[in-house]
Amino acid sequence: MQFRYEELAAFIAALVEGGTLLPGTRVPSLREISDQRKVSVTTALQAYRLLEDRGVIESRPQSGFYVARSGPISLGVPSVTNPPAKATGVAVSDLVEKLLEHASNPRLIPLGCAVPDPKLLAAVRLDKILARIARQKGSEYNVYTFPKGDARLRREIAKRSSRWGQVLSPDDLVITVGCTEALMLALKSVARAGDTIAVESPTYFGLLQAIEALDLKALELPTDPATGIDLNVLAKTLKTTNVKACLLSSSFNNPLGCTVPEEKKRAILDLLARHDVPLIEDDIYGDIYFGDRRPKPYIALDRRGNTIYCSSFSKTIAPGYRVGWIVPSRYREKILAAKFAHTLCGAALPQAALAEFLATSGYENHLRRIRRMFKDNVEWMTRAIDRSFPVGTKVSRPAGGFVLWVELPKPLRSRDLFDRALKKGICFAPGDVFSASARYANCLRLSCGYGWSDSIEKGIETLGALARAALAR
Repeated sequence: MQFRYEELAAFIAALVEGGTLLPGTRVPSLREISDQRKVSVTTALQAYRLLEDRGVIESRPQSGFYVARSGPISLGVPSVTNPPAKATGVAVSDLVEKLLEHASNPRLIPLGCAVPDPKLLAAVRLDKILARIARQKGSEYNVYTFPKGDARLRREIAKRSSRWGQVLSPDDLVITVGCTEALMLALKSVARAGDTIAVESPTYFGLLQAIEALDLKALELPTDPATGIDLNVLAKTLKTTNVKACLLSSSFNNPLGCTVPEEKKRAILDLLARHDVPLIEDDIYGDIYFGDRRPKPYIALDRRGNTIYCSSFSKTIAPGYRVGWIVPSRYREKILAAKFAHTLCGAALPQAALAEFLATSGYENHLRRIRRMFKDNVEWMTRAIDRSFPVGTKVSRPAGGFVLWVELPKPLRSRDLFDRALKKGICFAPGDVFSASARYANCLRLSCGYGWSDSIEKGIETLGALARAALAR
C-alpha cells in the first residue's frame, strides 16, 4: 500500500517520463498540485522532496520546483583567442560608461554587470554589525585610519591566506578602496605612461580602464578558455617586447572563466622571473570555486616576491562597502606612498564591520551557500542558452565565479544584438568592451550573479530568439 505522497510522486514521475513535463520546465507549485490532486500542502511537499532525492525534479531558490535537466550540453566551448601580437593604446571607457549606465537600470533583466544579487550576499548581517559598532564606538571610528588600514581586518585576511597556501602577516597587507584601487596602485608602482602591460585576451574591462587611465599600453595574449594564456607566446613576447608587468587573473578569469593549472602557473612565474617582469594578479573570484578546493593563487606559488596580489570582498559580501586589499611584496614602499597620496586611507567603519564578520564562522557558511547558488545559476543559464541560442553558439565552462562567455556564430555582432535586447528590457555585456583591440564583436558576457528566476530564463530565451532572427536575415 502506498502513502498519499508516494502516489503523488508516482503521478508526477509518470508525467515526466511520458514527456508531458519536459526537462527544465516548471512543475506545478505546491499549492497548485495540492488543489488539483486534493492533498495537503505538507503531503505535496513530501512528494516533491522524494522526487528531488531521486533526481527527478530540482528546487530553485525563490522560484519553485523544476524538472531536472538531463542529457549532455550540445554547446561547444569558445575558441582559443588570437589577438594581434603588438601593444596598443586603450580606449574603452566610453563603451564601458554606456554599458554601466544600462546595467544599473533596475528595470532591465540583470545580465550585464558582474555584480551579485544583493539578496544573495551577507549585507544584512554586515549592516547590523556596522550599525552596532557605529552606535557603541562611533566616535572611535570617525577618524583617519593608518594608511595600511584597520589592523584587525588585516589580521583576519592574513588568517584566511593560510587556506590557500600562503602565510601572510597583517603587515604584508594594505587595505584599499576595492580591488580597483589595488590594481591601480600596483600598475603605478611598476610602470609609467607609455609602458606596456601584458594581459589576457579577452580580459575584464575594468583592468583595461585602469591601463587607459594611466596612459599605458596593453598587449593582449592568446588565451585558452580552459587553461589561460599561451605560455609559448608569452615567452616570445618577453624576448621581443619591453613588457613592464603581466596582469592576470588568478582563477576564473572574467569573462572567460578560465583557470590556469598549478603547474602552468609555476611555469609562468619562472618565465617572468627570468625576465624580471612582475606579475600583478587579480584574485577577486578566488573564493567562488565549484570544486573541492580553492585554486592556489600565483602568490602562493611564488617564492621570489615577484607577485603583487590584489583582491576584495566585492563579489562575495558587499560591493557597496568598497573594501579590497593588496599584498605589495617587494613594491611595498612605492605602493604605500601611492596609497597615501591617492586616498590616504579607507573608511574606518566598513573595515571594522568586515573584521568582526570575518572573525566568526559566518563568512565560511556564507561562502558555501553562494558557491552552490552560483554553480546552479551557471548550470541553468548554460542549459537555457543550449535550448535557445542559434546552432553553432559556444559557451565557456567556468569552474568558479558567475559569468559566462558566449561566442555567437558569425556574422552575428553582439553590439547590434545589444541594442535590440535593450528594447526588450534585457542588458548584457557586448564582447568588444573586453578587448583593447576592439575584438570579439561576435561574443558577449552574461552574468549569472542573480538568483535564477522565470524572468531571467525568459530573458535568455528572448535573447536567443533575437540572435536566431538576426542570423536568419
